[in-house]
Amino acid sequence: MSLEDITTRIAKAEQGAGRAAGSVTLIAVSKMQPDERVEAALAAGHRHFGENRVQEAAGKWPGFRDRFDGITLHLIGPLQTNKAREAMELADTIHSVDRPRLANTLARLAQELGRCPDLFVQVNTGEEPQKAGILPADADGFIAECVRLDLPLRGLMCIPPVDEEPSLHFALLAKIAARNGLSGLSMGMSGDFERAIALGATHVRVGSAIFGDRADA
Repeated sequence: MSLEDITTRIAKAEQGAGRAAGSVTLIAVSKMQPDERVEAALAAGHRHFGENRVQEAAGKWPGFRDRFDGITLHLIGPLQTNKAREAMELADTIHSVDRPRLANTLARLAQELGRCPDLFVQVNTGEEPQKAGILPADADGFIAECVRLDLPLRGLMCIPPVDEEPSLHFALLAKIAARNGLSGLSMGMSGDFERAIALGATHVRVGSAIFGDRADA
């Protein structure tokens, strides 16, 4: 598999779902990937990348941004409150707003910094105790609180349980987003992004299918 293969499959999935061409953003998940693989994707013209950890992103992306224009960095992993300032200074979009304390911290820092990345609320659609995210039953209230805090909320994100049909979780996320007037849906990964696109995904997060196995694998 390659970046070109994935972009071709996304285009076909958009067409098959009756979606406009280019309506889905491919986030190339570059966590734990060697710099040469990331640089190859940049040289091929790709500009949306995803990182799990602020520390890794801080060590990697300032250098790439010096050499390549137009990079959009997405933070897609759990965000510790004490890393929020650095995350806001680094990232264009944060996909893992998952608790009131973090939302309040982001709102305070947005006032201090005079800017805030685009934000997605992470919903724990499978209600898994080991996984981050707002529970579906609490999502409407938390979204309303983010709006009250004047945060630039663009949509919702989920990571379905590995042993369940992901389409059920994608459909649930889309339903929660629709009733809260949110258009962004960050859902779908290497093994299921086409199903996510069929159910309305605006952002898909693909790593191994583009880059191969990670350095920590």
